[in-house]
Amino acid sequence: MAASLGPLVGAIDQGTSSTRFLVFNAGTAELLSHHQVELKQEFPKEGWVEQDPKEILDSVHECVERTCEKMKELNIDIANIRAIGVTNQRETTVVWDKTTGEPLYNAIVWLDLRTQSTVERLLKRIPGHNKSFLKSKTGLPLSTYFSAVKLRWLLDNVEEIKKAVEDGRAMFGTIDSWLIWCLTGGINGGIHCTDVTNASRTMLFNIHSLEWDPELCKFFEIPMEILPNIRSSSEIYGVMKICPSRESGALTGVPISGCLGDQHAALVGQMCFQDGQAKNTYGTGCFLLCNTGQKCVFSEHGLLTTLAYKMGKDKPAFYALEGSVAIAGAVVRWLRDNLGIASSSLEVEQLAAAVGTSYGCYFVPAFSGLYAPYWEPSARGIICGLTQFTNKNHIAFAALEAVCFQTREILDAMNKDCGIPLSQLQVDGGMTSNKILMQLQSDILCIPVVKPSMAETTALGAAMAAGAAEGVEVWSLNPEDLTAVTWERFEPQINPEESEYRYARWKKAVMKSMGWEASDNSDGDSSIFSSLPFSVFVMSSMLMLIGAKYLSGK
Repeated sequence: MAASLGPLVGAIDQGTSSTRFLVFNAGTAELLSHHQVELKQEFPKEGWVEQDPKEILDSVHECVERTCEKMKELNIDIANIRAIGVTNQRETTVVWDKTTGEPLYNAIVWLDLRTQSTVERLLKRIPGHNKSFLKSKTGLPLSTYFSAVKLRWLLDNVEEIKKAVEDGRAMFGTIDSWLIWCLTGGINGGIHCTDVTNASRTMLFNIHSLEWDPELCKFFEIPMEILPNIRSSSEIYGVMKICPSRESGALTGVPISGCLGDQHAALVGQMCFQDGQAKNTYGTGCFLLCNTGQKCVFSEHGLLTTLAYKMGKDKPAFYALEGSVAIAGAVVRWLRDNLGIASSSLEVEQLAAAVGTSYGCYFVPAFSGLYAPYWEPSARGIICGLTQFTNKNHIAFAALEAVCFQTREILDAMNKDCGIPLSQLQVDGGMTSNKILMQLQSDILCIPVVKPSMAETTALGAAMAAGAAEGVEVWSLNPEDLTAVTWERFEPQINPEESEYRYARWKKAVMKSMGWEASDNSDGDSSIFSSLPFSVFVMSSMLMLIGAKYLSGK
C-alpha cells in the first residue's frame, strides 16, 4: 500500500539545457522524487540557437512518467499530487498551428543573435536610435534577447508562419504557453495563456497596466490575436489531459496552477518576498534579481525592470531589478563540447582546482554579445593574457572566474541602483555545486556567498506558486508558515586589494571584446575565421608564436 505524506505538489522545470519534473511535500518543502532529461540545442548558423518544441514537450512527458514510476517504487501515492507548477526558460519563442498542434518553426532560444539586423532596423525608427526608448513601458532595452524581435523575425522570414497568421491559425507563446496549451488538451481545448513574469520578457507587455500594449504591438507590427491570455503566477489555468501520442496520463485531472519564468521562480524559491532581498542563479546564463516591492524601479546602470511575481488574480504585482548574463554554465558546456578539454563539468572543476589560478589568463565568454550592464551585441568571446606557460587548467580556471567577474559587474550595478550594498549573496542553480566557483565568487565580491542546502529553488518556487493557488491552497506563503532554510556559507579568503586588481584586469579584457562583429553581418555568415573550430584557431596561434620565437633566435 502506497504511503501518504499529505499533499504533494509537482513542478515542471523546463530549462535551456534540460527538462525536469520534481515532486515536493507541500508541508515540509522536501524534495521527494525527480527525473531529468538533457536537451539538444541546434546551431544552424553562427549566432543562431534553436530547439525543437516537440522534443521539449516529449521531455516533459518523459520526466513526468519516470518521476511517477520512481514514486511508486518508493511507495509514495501519486494521487496525493494536488497541483503542478511550470517554470521555464524565458524569452524563447514558439509559433504553432492551433488546428494541427504542430510547431511552425523551431523555438528560437533566448541566446539567439539572428535578430540583430531586425533590432537595427527597428532602432532606425526611434528618435536618436535610443535603445531605451521603450523602457518606460517595458522595463527593457531594445535587444535581440527579448521575444518581440524573435517573433518579428519569424513573421518576416518564415512563409508558413505568415500564412498561418493570415489564416487565423497561428499561436505565439514562450515555452510556458506552449507547454500549458499542450498539457491542457492542445487542439482539444488547450488553454492559451502565459503569466505576468513571462509576458514581461516579450517587450509587448506594459509593466504598469499588466496587459499587452497596443502601441508596443503596433511598433513591432505584431497581431494581438496571436498572443496568449495574461494570467497571474498563481491560479488554476487548466487541468492535465492524457497525451494521445504517448497514451500517458498518470496525472490526468491534476490542475496546472503555477507559472513563473525560471528566474522569478528562483526568487520565490529563495523566499525573497521582502523589498531589497536578492538572489543570483547560475544556470546556462547568470541572473541576479532583487525584489523592489510593489514599485517599478528603473535602473541607471544597465539593469532590467521586470515583474517579480503576482501570487493570485486579486493579489498585487511585485517588481524586481535584474542583471542578466548570457553565458555562465554554457561556458563549461562549451569547454566540454567545443574545445574538448574535459569530458564533464566535474572535470572542468578538477582542472581548475589543480592549478588554483588562471596565471594571468582572462576569458570573456561573449558568445552572444554582452548583456547587462553593457547591452553590447557587437562583443565576441576572447581569451587573453596567454603565455607559453598557459595550459587547459588555467583556461578552465579563467572560465569559472569569468562567471564570477560577470556577477560582480551586475552586483556593482545593482548596489548603485539600490543605494544599499548587499551584505551577502544568496545563490542557487546547477553551478552552485561547484565549490571552487562558490569560493571564487565570494573572493571576487568580497562578501559572503550563501547557498541553500536544498538546491532546487527554481522548481520549488513553481511548486509554491501552484500549491498556494486559490482552489488548491495546500501551500501557505505567509512568512510565519514558510519552512526555515539551512545554508552553506562561503567567506572571502583573499584580501580586497588582490580582488580589485583581478577585477580591473577583467574589465580591461571586456573592453577588448567589444566591437568585433559588425551588426549588418549578424544575420548571415561572418568572416572566414568564424567557421574555424576555436581550438584549431587557438592552437595555430600558439604555434605561430612559438615559431616566431625560434626564428628570432631567442
